[in-house]
Amino acid sequence: MRIASKLDQLHLRVKQNRWLHYFAVFNRIALAAGFLPSGFVKIVGERFTSLSVNHPMGNYLEALHHTGYYYTFIGVLQVTAALLLLIPRTATLGALLYFPIILNICILSFAVRFDGSLLTSPLMVLANLYLLCWDYDKLKFIFPFHDPPVPDAIARQKSLTSPFPTVFFAGVVATVFMVGLLIFNAFAIRPRNTLSDCQEQCKGSNKSEACYEFCDCIHKDGQPLDKCLDAYNKAPANDSRPSSPN
Repeated sequence: MRIASKLDQLHLRVKQNRWLHYFAVFNRIALAAGFLPSGFVKIVGERFTSLSVNHPMGNYLEALHHTGYYYTFIGVLQVTAALLLLIPRTATLGALLYFPIILNICILSFAVRFDGSLLTSPLMVLANLYLLCWDYDKLKFIFPFHDPPVPDAIARQKSLTSPFPTVFFAGVVATVFMVGLLIFNAFAIRPRNTLSDCQEQCKGSNKSEACYEFCDCIHKDGQPLDKCLDAYNKAPANDSRPSSPN
Protein backbone atom coordinates (compact mmCIF):
# COMPACT_ATOMS: atom_id res chain seq x y z
CA MET A 1 0.00 0.00 0.00
CA ARG A 2 1.39 3.37 -0.99
CA ILE A 3 2.00 6.14 1.52
CA ALA A 4 -0.82 8.24 0.05
CA SER A 5 -3.35 5.48 0.66
CA LYS A 6 -2.16 5.04 4.24
CA LEU A 7 -2.42 8.76 4.89
CA ASP A 8 -5.93 8.82 3.41
CA GLN A 9 -7.07 6.02 5.71
CA LEU A 10 -5.42 7.57 8.77
CA HIS A 11 -6.93 10.96 8.01
CA LEU A 12 -10.34 9.39 7.53
CA ARG A 13 -10.19 7.69 10.94
CA VAL A 14 -9.12 10.93 12.59
CA LYS A 15 -11.92 12.98 11.04
CA GLN A 16 -14.47 10.42 12.16
CA ASN A 17 -13.69 11.10 15.82
CA ARG A 18 -16.00 13.61 17.46
CA TRP A 19 -13.43 14.72 20.07
CA LEU A 20 -10.75 15.43 17.49
CA HIS A 21 -13.33 17.44 15.58
CA TYR A 22 -13.98 19.49 18.73
CA PHE A 23 -10.24 19.95 19.16
CA ALA A 24 -9.97 21.33 15.63
CA VAL A 25 -12.75 23.82 16.41
CA PHE A 26 -11.01 24.78 19.65
CA ASN A 27 -7.75 25.43 17.79
CA ARG A 28 -9.51 27.58 15.20
CA ILE A 29 -11.12 29.73 17.89
CA ALA A 30 -7.93 29.95 19.98
CA LEU A 31 -5.79 30.95 17.01
CA ALA A 32 -8.34 33.53 15.89
CA ALA A 33 -8.42 34.98 19.41
CA GLY A 34 -4.64 35.30 19.27
CA PHE A 35 -4.61 37.42 16.11
CA LEU A 36 -7.74 39.56 16.35
CA PRO A 37 -6.56 41.94 19.13
CA SER A 38 -3.01 42.31 17.81
CA GLY A 39 -4.28 42.76 14.26
CA PHE A 40 -6.75 45.49 15.23
CA VAL A 41 -4.02 47.35 17.13
CA LYS A 42 -1.95 47.49 13.95
CA ILE A 43 -4.90 48.50 11.79
CA VAL A 44 -5.70 51.51 13.98
CA GLY A 45 -2.01 52.44 13.98
CA GLU A 46 -1.25 52.03 17.68
CA ARG A 47 2.05 50.74 19.02
CA PHE A 48 1.72 47.03 19.76
CA THR A 49 3.66 46.90 23.03
CA SER A 50 4.91 49.07 25.87
CA LEU A 51 8.39 47.48 25.77
CA SER A 52 11.29 49.89 25.91
CA VAL A 53 12.96 50.60 22.57
CA ASN A 54 16.18 49.39 24.19
CA HIS A 55 14.72 45.90 24.38
CA PRO A 56 15.46 43.83 21.23
CA MET A 57 11.78 43.08 20.60
CA GLY A 58 10.76 46.61 21.58
CA ASN A 59 13.30 48.02 19.14
CA TYR A 60 11.97 45.77 16.36
CA LEU A 61 8.33 46.63 17.04
CA GLU A 62 9.11 50.35 17.26
CA ALA A 63 10.76 50.22 13.84
CA LEU A 64 7.84 48.15 12.51
CA HIS A 65 5.39 50.71 13.87
CA HIS A 66 7.07 53.40 11.77
CA THR A 67 6.79 51.48 8.48
CA GLY A 68 3.46 53.10 7.68
CA TYR A 69 1.05 51.07 5.59
CA TYR A 70 3.23 47.96 5.90
CA TYR A 71 2.38 47.90 9.62
CA THR A 72 -1.30 48.24 8.73
CA PHE A 73 -0.95 45.55 6.07
CA ILE A 74 0.31 43.04 8.64
CA GLY A 75 -2.67 43.84 10.86
CA VAL A 76 -5.08 43.35 7.98
CA LEU A 77 -3.54 39.96 7.21
CA GLN A 78 -3.78 38.90 10.86
CA VAL A 79 -7.44 39.90 11.16
CA THR A 80 -8.25 38.32 7.79
CA ALA A 81 -6.62 35.03 8.75
CA ALA A 82 -8.46 35.04 12.09
CA LEU A 83 -11.86 35.73 10.52
CA LEU A 84 -11.31 33.07 7.85
CA LEU A 85 -10.56 30.54 10.59
CA LEU A 86 -13.86 31.32 12.32
CA ILE A 87 -15.88 30.54 9.19
CA PRO A 88 -16.05 26.76 8.58
CA ARG A 89 -16.14 27.08 4.80
CA THR A 90 -12.98 29.25 4.72
CA ALA A 91 -11.11 27.68 7.66
CA THR A 92 -8.61 25.93 5.39
CA LEU A 93 -7.71 29.17 3.64
CA GLY A 94 -7.41 30.83 7.04
CA ALA A 95 -5.01 28.13 8.27
CA LEU A 96 -2.88 28.53 5.16
CA LEU A 97 -2.71 32.31 5.55
CA TYR A 98 -2.13 32.06 9.31
CA PHE A 99 0.81 29.66 9.15
CA PRO A 100 3.57 31.85 7.62
CA ILE A 101 2.61 34.73 9.91
CA ILE A 102 2.76 32.73 13.14
CA LEU A 103 5.90 30.87 12.03
CA ASN A 104 7.60 34.23 11.47
CA ILE A 105 6.50 35.41 14.93
CA CYS A 106 7.80 32.18 16.47
CA ILE A 107 11.23 32.49 14.85
CA LEU A 108 11.40 36.18 15.79
CA SER A 109 10.53 35.37 19.42
CA PHE A 110 13.37 32.87 19.62
CA ALA A 111 15.80 35.17 17.82
CA VAL A 112 15.32 37.97 20.36
CA ARG A 113 14.44 35.68 23.30
CA PHE A 114 11.17 37.52 23.92
CA ASP A 115 9.40 36.16 27.00
CA GLY A 116 6.00 37.37 25.82
CA SER A 117 5.73 34.79 23.05
CA LEU A 118 8.49 32.26 23.70
CA LEU A 119 5.92 29.68 24.79
CA THR A 120 2.74 30.77 23.05
CA SER A 121 4.13 31.18 19.54
CA PRO A 122 5.49 27.61 19.14
CA LEU A 123 2.24 26.24 20.59
CA MET A 124 0.32 28.32 18.07
CA VAL A 125 2.51 26.93 15.30
CA LEU A 126 1.66 23.40 16.46
CA ALA A 127 -2.05 24.25 16.64
CA ASN A 128 -1.87 25.66 13.12
CA LEU A 129 -0.11 22.50 11.89
CA TYR A 130 -2.90 20.43 13.43
CA LEU A 131 -5.46 22.38 11.42
CA LEU A 132 -3.45 21.93 8.23
CA CYS A 133 -3.26 18.19 8.90
CA TRP A 134 -6.99 18.21 9.69
CA ASP A 135 -7.61 19.54 6.19
CA TYR A 136 -5.16 17.13 4.58
CA ASP A 137 -7.91 15.89 2.26
CA LYS A 138 -8.13 19.40 0.76
CA LEU A 139 -4.39 20.03 0.62
CA LYS A 140 -3.01 16.61 -0.38
CA PHE A 141 -3.23 17.39 -4.08
CA ILE A 142 -0.21 19.68 -3.84
CA PHE A 143 1.94 16.67 -2.84
CA PRO A 144 3.53 14.55 -5.55
CA PHE A 145 2.49 11.23 -3.97
CA HIS A 146 -1.28 11.68 -3.66
CA ASP A 147 -3.67 8.98 -4.87
CA PRO A 148 -7.34 9.20 -5.81
CA PRO A 149 -9.56 9.65 -2.73
CA VAL A 150 -10.58 6.63 -0.68
CA PRO A 151 -13.92 5.33 -2.06
CA ASP A 152 -16.98 6.66 -0.22
CA ALA A 153 -14.71 8.76 2.00
CA ILE A 154 -17.00 11.77 1.99
CA ALA A 155 -20.06 9.71 2.91
CA ARG A 156 -18.25 7.90 5.70
CA GLN A 157 -16.96 11.15 7.21
CA LYS A 158 -20.51 12.19 8.03
CA SER A 159 -20.73 9.51 10.72
CA LEU A 160 -18.78 10.60 13.79
CA THR A 161 -17.57 8.25 16.49
CA SER A 162 -17.41 9.17 20.17
CA PRO A 163 -14.52 7.21 21.79
CA PHE A 164 -12.33 9.67 23.67
CA PRO A 165 -8.78 9.63 22.19
CA THR A 166 -7.00 9.45 25.52
CA VAL A 167 -3.59 8.73 24.04
CA PHE A 168 -3.83 11.68 21.66
CA PHE A 169 -4.81 14.21 24.31
CA ALA A 170 -2.22 12.82 26.72
CA GLY A 171 0.26 13.47 23.93
CA VAL A 172 -1.05 17.03 23.58
CA VAL A 173 -0.56 17.70 27.31
CA ALA A 174 2.89 16.09 27.22
CA THR A 175 3.83 18.17 24.18
CA VAL A 176 2.79 21.43 25.85
CA PHE A 177 4.78 20.46 28.95
CA MET A 178 7.85 19.44 26.95
CA VAL A 179 7.76 22.59 24.80
CA GLY A 180 7.59 24.75 27.91
CA LEU A 181 10.37 22.78 29.61
CA LEU A 182 12.66 22.95 26.59
CA ILE A 183 12.03 26.63 25.89
CA PHE A 184 12.64 27.90 29.40
CA ASN A 185 15.79 25.83 29.72
CA ALA A 186 17.11 26.56 26.25
CA PHE A 187 18.70 29.91 27.11
CA ALA A 188 21.25 30.60 29.82
CA ILE A 189 20.04 34.20 29.96
CA ARG A 190 17.19 36.24 28.47
CA PRO A 191 16.59 40.01 28.21
CA ARG A 192 13.19 39.67 29.93
CA ASN A 193 10.74 42.53 29.58
CA THR A 194 12.18 45.04 32.04
CA LEU A 195 15.49 45.77 33.76
CA SER A 196 14.22 44.54 37.13
CA ASP A 197 12.89 41.32 35.60
CA CYS A 198 16.19 40.78 33.84
CA GLN A 199 18.13 41.28 37.06
CA GLU A 200 15.97 38.71 38.87
CA GLN A 201 17.63 35.92 36.91
CA CYS A 202 21.06 37.09 38.12
CA LYS A 203 20.39 36.07 41.70
CA GLY A 204 22.17 32.82 42.42
CA SER A 205 23.80 32.77 39.00
CA ASN A 206 27.40 31.62 38.68
CA LYS A 207 27.86 34.65 36.41
CA SER A 208 26.01 37.25 38.43
CA GLU A 209 28.36 40.11 37.60
CA ALA A 210 28.18 39.32 33.89
CA CYS A 211 24.42 38.90 34.19
CA TYR A 212 23.95 42.37 35.68
CA GLU A 213 26.17 43.80 32.96
CA PHE A 214 24.10 41.99 30.33
CA CYS A 215 20.91 43.54 31.71
CA ASP A 216 22.49 47.01 31.70
CA CYS A 217 23.77 46.39 28.18
CA ILE A 218 20.23 45.68 26.98
CA HIS A 219 17.97 47.91 29.04
CA LYS A 220 20.23 50.90 29.82
CA ASP A 221 22.65 51.04 26.91
CA GLY A 222 20.32 49.69 24.23
CA GLN A 223 23.06 47.59 22.63
CA PRO A 224 22.28 44.78 20.15
CA LEU A 225 21.39 41.45 21.71
CA ASP A 226 24.27 39.62 19.99
CA LYS A 227 26.82 42.07 21.40
CA CYS A 228 25.46 41.75 24.94
CA LEU A 229 25.33 37.97 24.68
CA ASP A 230 28.87 37.83 23.38
CA ALA A 231 30.12 39.81 26.37
CA TYR A 232 28.16 37.60 28.75
CA ASN A 233 29.42 34.37 27.19
CA LYS A 234 33.04 35.54 27.37
CA ALA A 235 32.78 36.54 31.02
CA PRO A 236 34.33 34.14 33.54
CA ALA A 237 32.12 31.99 35.72
CA ASN A 238 31.77 32.33 39.49
CA ASP A 239 32.00 36.09 39.22
CA SER A 240 29.48 37.37 41.75
CA ARG A 241 28.46 40.83 42.83
CA PRO A 242 27.84 41.01 46.56
CA SER A 243 25.50 43.98 46.46
CA SER A 244 22.63 45.27 44.35
CA PRO A 245 23.65 46.93 41.06
CA ASN A 246 21.78 50.01 42.15
